[in-house]
Amino acid sequence: MRPKKRSALIKPSLLLAAASHTAMGIAVGLGFAFLATHITALGIATLINYGPTPDVVMIMFVGTCAITFGIGATLTGLAITLTEDPDNTGRE
Repeated sequence: MRPKKRSALIKPSLLLAAASHTAMGIAVGLGFAFLATHITALGIATLINYGPTPDVVMIMFVGTCAITFGIGATLTGLAITLTEDPDNTGRE
């Protein structure tokens, strides 16, 4: 008699879902940074240009937006994925 197989703790579908949520979050963060720096009424680009090294500040701003949105989307996606009912997901 074969022993029962344990279900894997980390399934490939869960990793794929986490990676896709991360990619979507980074894309939204890049879009947010683009809009925030190109809407002149906000004045973010003006503030960045006043600094001694505006290129570095712009890269830091865009990177911070992308990382923040990416982490937020990943955690939100994992919370939703792990708490949904496994009977109707279709994942294995």
